[in-house]
Amino acid sequence: MAVDTGALEHEVVEGVPKQLYVGGRWGPAAENGTFGVEDPSTGEVIAEVANGTPEDALRALEAAHGKQADWRDHPPRERGEILRRAYELMVERADELALLMTLEMGKPVAESKAEISYAAEFFRWFAEQAVRIDGRYAVAPNGQGRLLVMKQPVGPAYLITPWNFPAAMATRKIGPAIAAGCTMILKPASYTPLSALALTAILEEVGLPGGVLNVITSSSSSAVSEPVIGDFRLRKLSFTGSTEVGRKLVEQSARQLLRVSMELGGNAPFLIFDDADLDKAVEGALLAKMRNIGEACTAANRFYVADPLEEQFADRLSKRMASMKVGRGTDADVQVGPLISEDQRSKVEELVQDALERGASCVVGGRRLDGAGYFYAPTVLKEIPDDARLLKEEIFGPIAPIKSFEGEERAIRWANDTEYGLVAYVYTRDLGRAFRVMERLEYGMIGLNQGMVSNPAAPFGGIKQSGFGREGGYEGIEEYLETKYCAITY
Repeated sequence: MAVDTGALEHEVVEGVPKQLYVGGRWGPAAENGTFGVEDPSTGEVIAEVANGTPEDALRALEAAHGKQADWRDHPPRERGEILRRAYELMVERADELALLMTLEMGKPVAESKAEISYAAEFFRWFAEQAVRIDGRYAVAPNGQGRLLVMKQPVGPAYLITPWNFPAAMATRKIGPAIAAGCTMILKPASYTPLSALALTAILEEVGLPGGVLNVITSSSSSAVSEPVIGDFRLRKLSFTGSTEVGRKLVEQSARQLLRVSMELGGNAPFLIFDDADLDKAVEGALLAKMRNIGEACTAANRFYVADPLEEQFADRLSKRMASMKVGRGTDADVQVGPLISEDQRSKVEELVQDALERGASCVVGGRRLDGAGYFYAPTVLKEIPDDARLLKEEIFGPIAPIKSFEGEERAIRWANDTEYGLVAYVYTRDLGRAFRVMERLEYGMIGLNQGMVSNPAAPFGGIKQSGFGREGGYEGIEEYLETKYCAITY
């Protein structure tokens, strides 16, 4: 019997709460307003979600502040068990959560399912870290006293997540906050609130006490964020998004001297040296470039290829990208979905046009696709001039600019010639070169002979204008803990 996909999509969307979640209760916004959530593959509104106000945001902060003392004292084992149950429920409902994500964000459903798996792993990882929050006890060097160091939760945290990974960016922040004993307010992106609301419903179902997690959806992030960030009751801000917005949030946070974590933009170089395994380099390039339609801060933004390999690499990559099927992400054989909005597609188009006008050549793609939705053809560009904007700006789309280089020094210099410092990719079979290059690249993460670095067990984050702080790994929970030192004499 054929499956009615339209009915299934409707059922998945209808099954998600559309209201605010404050103090353990679902309810409308203070002014009872809503905003629409689009399917970027059609441009049609698929849901109306509560449009939170500054008043709602402060109610959420009040709930988080009121619950903090109780949650701080909640047994770590039980905090971990809540996360473990949430992990299991996410895995059980992966198909529904993936379809929901594809409908609001556009990525192919297979990629959405991979993200659900990745997102769930943050709950499993931090479930295990909840009972491993350690301090230390030592004799003072002069022998006259004792040094006691303990770790305690920072307190209420404000978590702002982006639209490109709506589940994983939420669990990557919620997981360590719960494990550490922090209450929180989550502000998901207005493009993709449904995935966050579905996660909230799961956490409620598995027994997370009311007030620990509060969720404010809103069409205006700045309107609801500013009063919360400026309130003395807030103690932590964690943001994933653009460097431009991150700078403004850091300025706002300075008034309260908040603990701040910033995971900001990227401009990832992908270096292919003349001794690289070209087959693996092409596969890694496809993953680093086309994962999430190129809409990722970790996406390869600039391909620097050793001169002897440039022609072969460009030819192979172009053929692979040209063969990728573009379409609505709900179709099983689609490999490339739409961009998130018309604004984003126009920006990608503008960057490509700028490069072509300055002398670049288009090998494949280079155009928006006709019809409904915000589709852009997978594109490979060559002969990129040094002043092309796409060498400096984050592309956030399926565009691969290729530029050849001569010599290791030039490759490193070009790679570091950016204000960003999130991730870089290196392909070489020379062990000495690998370590030389990795040590000199000015990035918080390096992918050596692999096109993806994200791993819940590893510290994710960048340097320079890509932000500060780390998410995931052993380091991730430290962002939600304060260090208290007690000097003891007896």
